Amino acid sequence: MEHPSDPRVVFVTAPDEVEAERLARELVTRGLAACVNRVPGVVSTYRWAGEVNEDAEVLLIIKTTLARLEELEATIHELHSYETPEFVALAPGHVAAPYLEWLRASVSEEEGA
Repeated sequence: MEHPSDPRVVFVTAPDEVEAERLARELVTRGLAACVNRVPGVVSTYRWAGEVNEDAEVLLIIKTTLARLEELEATIHELHSYETPEFVALAPGHVAAPYLEWLRASVSEEEGA
């Protein structure tokens, strides 16, 4: 059974490092993410408007909890420059206890308020 404090790892891509940094800082500042890794140099091949495209992007790997997931997604849609930003949330099979404790404390409702 899922619990609101269960961890989630979310993938979001951004068009460049400037937007990636802005998104990462805003998510952590608002208490929606405990940590956001920015991975530059990602090349994405995708279909959009009936055409296959290929673009350089920055991958954001966002650590949060189930309780913060809905607000995190809404914030991505609010702040992101893409019409349809990537938002893929995964439930990890295992997270080390000390890291999980830190993650939960970092994204508690009180932190984001």
